[in-house]
Amino acid sequence: MDQRPIGVFDSGLGGLTAVRQLRRIMPSENIIYFGDTSRVPYGNRSRDTILKYAREDTRFLRTFGPKAIVIACGTVSSNCLETLQEESDIPITGVVEPAVHRAAALTKNRRVGVAATRATVSSGAFARVFRRIAPEVEVISLPCPLFVPLVEEGRCRPGDVVIETVAEEYLSPLRDRGVDTLVLGCTHYPLLTEVIARTMGEGVALVDVGAESARACRDLLTARGALADREAGTSGYYTSDRAENFQRLASLFLGEDAAGEVQQIDLEQY
Repeated sequence: MDQRPIGVFDSGLGGLTAVRQLRRIMPSENIIYFGDTSRVPYGNRSRDTILKYAREDTRFLRTFGPKAIVIACGTVSSNCLETLQEESDIPITGVVEPAVHRAAALTKNRRVGVAATRATVSSGAFARVFRRIAPEVEVISLPCPLFVPLVEEGRCRPGDVVIETVAEEYLSPLRDRGVDTLVLGCTHYPLLTEVIARTMGEGVALVDVGAESARACRDLLTARGALADREAGTSGYYTSDRAENFQRLASLFLGEDAAGEVQQIDLEQY
C-alpha cells in the first residue's frame, strides 16, 4: 500500500485522456497532472529541446513526492523515456511499449499503422519496439502534425470540415496500405476517435495510447504492492499557461469537468 500520488504530464491537455483512464481503473489513487500548455506542441521540436522540457516537467511533478510518473506524451515517450528513467529513482512509464503490446495482440493481417507527431515518427520508437516485441508486424508510421493544435482548439468533432479534411489527407495512405490496426500515437488523438474511425473505415482497430499507459501503470503498481488504500482519490491540475484556458478545454479530454482548482505555475523555477 502506498498513498503517494501518481504524477502525469504532457505537452498540453492530451494527457488528460490518460488521467481519465487512470481514474476509471484506479479510483483510489491521487493524481497530479501537469500540462505544459505554454509550449505545446512538443512534436515539432528538436530532441534536445524536448528533453529539456521533459526534465523540467518531471522536476515539477517530483515536488509532490510521487510514487510513479506517467509520461502521457508520445513525443517525450519516444524521444526521452530511457534518459528520464536512468535519471530517476522512481518508476517512470511511457505510452509506446504498452500500445505496441496491444496493437500486436489485435492485428490479424500483421500490418499496423502509427499516427503520431513528427518528432515521434522521426524517433522510430514505435518501429523499434515492434521489432523487439513482434518482428513479424509491418509498421507504417505517418506524422500528423496538425492534429494536436486542432484538438487543442476543440476542432475534433465529426462534421467539422477542417478536421475531417486533415484526417483524410493524413490517414488515406495508411488506409490504402491496408492496415487493420492503427495506433493513435499521441494522447491528444483519442479525442479524434470518431473522425479517425470514419476515415479509416470498418474493420480497423484503434489503439488508445493513453488507455494502454494507464493499464501499464496499474500493473506496475500492483506488482510493487503500491496501490493506494482509500475510498476515493483526488486530482490536482497544473498548467504553464492561463488556468482558465485549461479549465475551458479540460472537460473535453476528461469527459467531465475538471474537479478542483487549476493552478498556473512558472516552470523557470524547475
